[in-house]
Amino acid sequence: MKRVLVATGGGDCPGLNAVIRAIVKRASQEPDWEVIGSIQSFDGILREPTEIKVLDERAVAGIHVQGGTIIGTTNKGGPFAWPVKNKDGSWTAVDRSDEMIRKLQYLGIDAVISIGGDGSQRISQQLYEKGLNIIGVPKTIDNDLSATDFTFGFQTAVQIATEAVDKLVTTASSHNRVLILEVMGRYAGWIALHAAIAGGAEVCLIPEIPYDIQKVAEKLQSRYNKGKGYAIVVIAEGAMPKGGTLVSEQSDEVGYHNLRLGGVAHKLSRDLKDIGFDADIRETVLGHLQRGGIPVAYDRVLATQFGVKSFEMVLEGKFGEMVAYRHPDIISVPLIDAINKPNFVAPNCDLVRTARGVGISFGD
Repeated sequence: MKRVLVATGGGDCPGLNAVIRAIVKRASQEPDWEVIGSIQSFDGILREPTEIKVLDERAVAGIHVQGGTIIGTTNKGGPFAWPVKNKDGSWTAVDRSDEMIRKLQYLGIDAVISIGGDGSQRISQQLYEKGLNIIGVPKTIDNDLSATDFTFGFQTAVQIATEAVDKLVTTASSHNRVLILEVMGRYAGWIALHAAIAGGAEVCLIPEIPYDIQKVAEKLQSRYNKGKGYAIVVIAEGAMPKGGTLVSEQSDEVGYHNLRLGGVAHKLSRDLKDIGFDADIRETVLGHLQRGGIPVAYDRVLATQFGVKSFEMVLEGKFGEMVAYRHPDIISVPLIDAINKPNFVAPNCDLVRTARGVGISFGD
């Protein structure tokens, strides 16, 4: 019996369970393959006792409609930076990758499918370079991997953000207010841009186009001058004013090395008031609502395609590669190419021009 290990790493994302289900259902058509799930990414392998579970058709029945992941995930630590507490209470990161690979061999694991975003796939590439038979599946609501047209989870996040804009319109118009909606995306503005267009926002502020606070105020004031009396601003968590810096803080969580972004909505509100914009302003931070809940049909389909393709890549021995969507095909690309260049919004791309064409201001 051959074994493939499945791990979900990084932040959770709608569609993860659909990928797991697709891998299991495709593997069930091969009589000599068994699917094993590692609990909380590779932590399940590194822990003592080992935390893994057999994934058969019964275990994955109906999970494609569920958010999250039935095998858990983590964005802390990992095989190359496993946190160890010292006697003095401080923490040290140690490399346990060789130990993990030996343990996978002991468990009879023939191949690994790693489902995750940029950080997870960088770990996949490092493990591949150490000789592990590994395949990547791209996952992120941020849609910031350039090797694939879309990542699953993105469309669900956009839908949630758009529904938030729709709801904010009614309360903004009732009170003649400016409502600022802060959405996720880290250094990419895709969620904000799609939600602003779909929801009909007046202003969209994204990391790729630094904004001028005066021009933002002028756009908002023009709404009041026309008698509209309310406006919607969608701002990405990584957006910055011209000459400004990210609104972020260093996390004190053990094993978490990314900057924690957030707070741009409140900063924008304060800055608008500081320059004399006197309309009522309220802020809404959508936060982790964007990551949770039932995946939309698009993400279920894309995730299922990725799951089937990833197992077929195992059968073909296409290790060191990642599944990717290049319309209309599901293909594979080298992991090293997938992590080489992030997918950011080009300031002159068609979608930005579309937004400008319907009167959305980027504050530039």
